[in-house]
Amino acid sequence: MRGLKLLLTYLVNSVAVFPAIHAHSGTAPGKTPQFQPLPSLREQAELVDGWTEERKALIPGLLRKYSIDAWLMSQREYAEDTVFWALKEATQFSARRRTTHLFLADPIDGAPSSYSWIENTEAVWTDLRKILAAQQPRSIALNTHPEIAFSGGLHAGELDAVVKGIGEEWKDKFVLEPMLGVELVATMVKGRLPWYRKMMETAWAIIEEGFSEKVIVPGKSTSWDVEWWMRERIQSLNYTTWFQPSVFILTGQGFPAADEFSAAMDDPRAPDRPIEYGDLIHTDFGVSALGLNTDTQHIGYVLYPGETEDDVPKGFVEGLKKVNRLQDIVKSNMKIGMTGNEILRAALKQAHSEGIEGKIYCHATGEWGHSAGTVIGMTNLQDEVPVLGDLPLLKNTYYSIELFAEHFVPERNRSIVFPQEEDVYWDDATNSWEWVYGRQEELLLIKTPSEDAPGEL
Repeated sequence: MRGLKLLLTYLVNSVAVFPAIHAHSGTAPGKTPQFQPLPSLREQAELVDGWTEERKALIPGLLRKYSIDAWLMSQREYAEDTVFWALKEATQFSARRRTTHLFLADPIDGAPSSYSWIENTEAVWTDLRKILAAQQPRSIALNTHPEIAFSGGLHAGELDAVVKGIGEEWKDKFVLEPMLGVELVATMVKGRLPWYRKMMETAWAIIEEGFSEKVIVPGKSTSWDVEWWMRERIQSLNYTTWFQPSVFILTGQGFPAADEFSAAMDDPRAPDRPIEYGDLIHTDFGVSALGLNTDTQHIGYVLYPGETEDDVPKGFVEGLKKVNRLQDIVKSNMKIGMTGNEILRAALKQAHSEGIEGKIYCHATGEWGHSAGTVIGMTNLQDEVPVLGDLPLLKNTYYSIELFAEHFVPERNRSIVFPQEEDVYWDDATNSWEWVYGRQEELLLIKTPSEDAPGEL
């Protein structure tokens, strides 16, 4: 990591006026992110299994919340229900044989509230018929939603096997309650947050190192060079990732999410060309560990030889302040119980009233990179998002506040988009969403010596 310390400047947000602007070699005031080592694999497994047991204990209450008596999940090896991954032990790498789970809201006669089988004979169906006959559930939830991944993981062939196995007489008890899978996967137990914060700090540290003169040699290092350097850096720290890092040159071909007609956002690879002096660059980056995933977008500026932070075009730093304001607007409109579409409309209305143009496309994160929960806009859907945008916002979960603001940069005589993405968690103490580690409030500066010097790429 760079030996340079962050130069501390506090940037005060204002609803109506963007205050005096500064740029520094760090990311945020008071933040000097460090690489956070992971515990041994054995210790990681113990941690993850503890969190899983905490979450399993919530299932009977979830069933009662949604007036469901029983929840049945069944899958075959390599054809897992999406919820399986939230229930498995850390040392399980897939379902085995036929893996079946039954959860009960209010079991009678001292019966347990959960059952699990790993079986390749008829014994699982025999046991299930006996339990259902004794418990007589009025409703049995199955994960059969056609649009929501976390509520639609039961494979069609396995559904046929379930009906055949337990008998047609139970078929009229089958119901679909999409919020069961969504809320179970979305719920982040409190013990996860300290480790999630360490992961986020590590992600920031990798970005700051990657967006530095240690890695980038202007005129030589390309977008893809930096992407692959970041990927290798993740691996060297024993983390992994859930998507290929991307590096966009915002002052080059721009940012594809800003183009209504562009399909480039479906391609994780940014256009490749050498990074030059004066470029504004952007990364979309995440790390994975401990069954958790982060999602971050930061931007940096490549100084010309001999330049300092005072030489950064003011329009670039004003653009960052504008997108910071948009982050505040979205976060303040994320009210528990509102749908994603309601939040989207309220946030865009407020942003437009303050003269901010851009796009909002926020999503749940944590268990998966794009995890269970309502969606607040998509790059191509800024009026509403069908189905996913109609879900209510849940607390005790993590969200990625992902968006961009447009800003006219006089020094370049053009409008440029300023993307940002930062993860938040629900804080019961403050009854609000808080940044997991922080947010970018200062441009990362790639400093270059007055004379050519060797770099990493």
